[in-house]
Amino acid sequence: MDAGARARRLYAQSIVWDAHSCLPIDPAIDVGVLERHRKAGIDYVSINVGMDFNPWTQCVRTLAGFRAWLQAHPEGYVLVDTVADVRRAKRERKLAVAFDLEGSDMLDGDLAMLRLYRDLGVRQIHFAYNRDNKVAGGVHGADIGLTPWGRRLVEEVNRVGMIMDCSHTGHRSSLDIMAASAKPVVFSHACVAALQAHPRNVQDDQIDACAATGGVVGITGIGVFLGANRTETDLVLRHVDYVAERVGVAHVGLGLDFEFLPHLPDPKPEGFVAGDWWPKEHYSGLGLGPTRFVQPEQLPEIAEGLVKRGYGDGDVAAILGGNFLRVAEATWL
Repeated sequence: MDAGARARRLYAQSIVWDAHSCLPIDPAIDVGVLERHRKAGIDYVSINVGMDFNPWTQCVRTLAGFRAWLQAHPEGYVLVDTVADVRRAKRERKLAVAFDLEGSDMLDGDLAMLRLYRDLGVRQIHFAYNRDNKVAGGVHGADIGLTPWGRRLVEEVNRVGMIMDCSHTGHRSSLDIMAASAKPVVFSHACVAALQAHPRNVQDDQIDACAATGGVVGITGIGVFLGANRTETDLVLRHVDYVAERVGVAHVGLGLDFEFLPHLPDPKPEGFVAGDWWPKEHYSGLGLGPTRFVQPEQLPEIAEGLVKRGYGDGDVAAILGGNFLRVAEATWL
């Protein structure tokens, strides 16, 4: 069997997991754009429903809107509660959808809010989005480390059954979180700092610590993080290879961070300043033009690239989604 045919077989048989992608944080948008993921053969996606600068009311209203749309379209979509729902979506050729929070300010300082979000379908959470907050440091902050309240939050995330995600979290805070967690911790969407220097990319000690928890580094599809704002499949595979060679195939996956509707910016709070969250020198100041993204339709090409690079059938299935599925089985309740 040639590489293309083998890759197509593996892609069809494997659970294909996108650990994080984005819709505008707006309950009125057309969630039907997720059809691109379903048509591309992706079986599961975690969709962002809030960042630290989004008020909790906006996050909850967005969840309400997205959930209502998904529940009204059972012919193509499964609103995820358990791992069994992901497996059912695969069997039925539907797209399984859960949600994530990029930060923790939307908890409004109340641990009980975490369980509420979990019950509304949020299965993954960061503690800080780029900037420092009262829980942890962000990648563009002062690297303050995990705070005492943050340590309580680690315990609660483990207890209620969500995936702990260190994407966008400061270096010191991510190491603190991984040391404190009793369950696997992930970087749902990140690239490798040793291959492309950027504050959002993970350093070797973060990769090692993530693997030690049983977690997964999800290689993201953002061109600035992959290298020089390029999104060729070989660049994605280069970052996959690095993590696999350093800590093993069991600890690498994919988190595209694909923006479905980039021309529709979500509503921002009064006084919002984009440069506070995405410093110009790390993004627009690079002179690379508009941010480019790996497309959902590249996933089959990534599978073929893995085959051509000598990965075995089980390893390809693990990278495409099996590794993140394992983390979900270990963390979700």
